[in-house]
Amino acid sequence: MIDKLDNELRFQQDAMSLRAERQQVLANNIANADTPNFRARDFDFSTELASSLQKEHTQGRGMTLATTSDRHLQASSTSVASRDLLYRVPDQPSLDGNTVDMDRERAQFTDNAVRYQASLTFLTSRLQSLKTAMQSE
Repeated sequence: MIDKLDNELRFQQDAMSLRAERQQVLANNIANADTPNFRARDFDFSTELASSLQKEHTQGRGMTLATTSDRHLQASSTSVASRDLLYRVPDQPSLDGNTVDMDRERAQFTDNAVRYQASLTFLTSRLQSLKTAMQSE
């Protein structure tokens, strides 16, 4: 039962973890907007999500723990691996070598935050419907 529930919610878990990590990358870009020679970075969310799901599909549920008895509980860790961060190409180069475009960074930051909130709302709704289905009348 727990395995089915875990598989049901895994996609949203991976998506929200990637969204949180991308939010940190974008916040770092914004924080370094005035740093000379800083190069803005980002990663392609859809590519990383597909890669994350493919890794879990081919490797099972992620990193597994060694057990010494068949009676041990099976546990796993699904940590978010380091992403292949790409550098942004600036629309207009600056004199100090900084490639952060604040308008673009703010737009990406807001878009990512809204998508994170939508994933959270969807997950909350899904959990509420599962809870309702499990409760007795």
